[in-house]
Amino acid sequence: MAKIQLGVIFGSRSCEHEVSVISGVQLARAADREKYDVWPIYIARDGRWYTGEKLLDIKTYTNFDPFAKGLRRVTLDLTAGSGALICYEQAKGLLAKGVTPVTLTRLDCVIPVMHGLNGEDGTLQGLLELANIPYSSSGVAGSAIGMDKIMMKQFFRGHGFPILPDTWALRSEWKKDPDMVIRRVEENLPYPVFCKPACLGSSIGVSRADNREKLKEALELAFSYDRRVLIEKGLDKPVEVNCSVLGYDDEVAASVTEMPTTSGGDFLDFADKYLSTGASKGMASLKRVMPAPVGDKMIARIEDVSKRVFRAMDCKGVARIDYMLTGEDELYITEINTIPGSMAFYLWNESGLPYPKLIDKLVEYARRAWEDKNENDYAFTSDILNGVVLGGKKGGKL
Repeated sequence: MAKIQLGVIFGSRSCEHEVSVISGVQLARAADREKYDVWPIYIARDGRWYTGEKLLDIKTYTNFDPFAKGLRRVTLDLTAGSGALICYEQAKGLLAKGVTPVTLTRLDCVIPVMHGLNGEDGTLQGLLELANIPYSSSGVAGSAIGMDKIMMKQFFRGHGFPILPDTWALRSEWKKDPDMVIRRVEENLPYPVFCKPACLGSSIGVSRADNREKLKEALELAFSYDRRVLIEKGLDKPVEVNCSVLGYDDEVAASVTEMPTTSGGDFLDFADKYLSTGASKGMASLKRVMPAPVGDKMIARIEDVSKRVFRAMDCKGVARIDYMLTGEDELYITEINTIPGSMAFYLWNESGLPYPKLIDKLVEYARRAWEDKNENDYAFTSDILNGVVLGGKKGGKL
């Protein structure tokens, strides 16, 4: 049986670029080479795409050299169903001029391992939809909602999921009248509050404010990363718990629930998640307790809510839902990560599904979703074009 040509796309123009690189290399190295020809596809900070075995060495990225031996600039053929990964090479021969396209492979499936904008937010998913290539992450709508914290909370609120009170503001409002923004926050929310860039992850730009002076600092920081900022009510010494969900359509399963630990603060910042152990292995490096010691009843509730969120957003592949839990057993959703750090493989490994098998499930769900989509009829025809004269007196109005 021919191997599956598996593209693993990571990197991109995002504040979470390095985190995506770690997660992408982890996955590419974990894939079963008896089943897959793995094509690591790295999107550099300038947006150029590269492939090559050298990309599986994490040291390649400490001082990335696009001209290094073994790397090739590539692009994806967007012709529906082509799947061609194309490299442009110098034409050979005495009379040859310019460059000629060379097809390196035809991808059977793509696993996006993107964190943040330009990849996790529906943009890459839209490209893969146009190219009609099976891909493992949530679709365009679910990815976009999951990336935007303001829209995400409105979605959760509409479905009756448990969330904390919040408000939001625009950078233009902040520049025009910062006192008005501060008054709005104070009229709607008690201190402490957390300020979060709307479309960023990995806790970048997130900070706590316990008074007006700290709120001004927190808003300045958040607005430096995004033009829209979510301001959310804080809790008194909450416990963070996370649960991953895996599946597609009517097949949905929840992982073990974890309780990450911080370095002493009251929320997990970037350093807790990725720098606390020195040599980072992404989210897999984080100190955690599994299963979370919150009682069987709460675990069952977390699993139930997680699966309902996954279904409501029509997610696909693997996601992670993060929660805050109070001492009074009040549960609140913090966010959903439609492409979680390290693909949450550590949670599934603890649940009895090793990383190579998790990758198999991602490919399976990607191809099932692709087959379902291709059952749809996209060829509706009509007589609307007959007799149309643009700018004339005949035909329908356009």
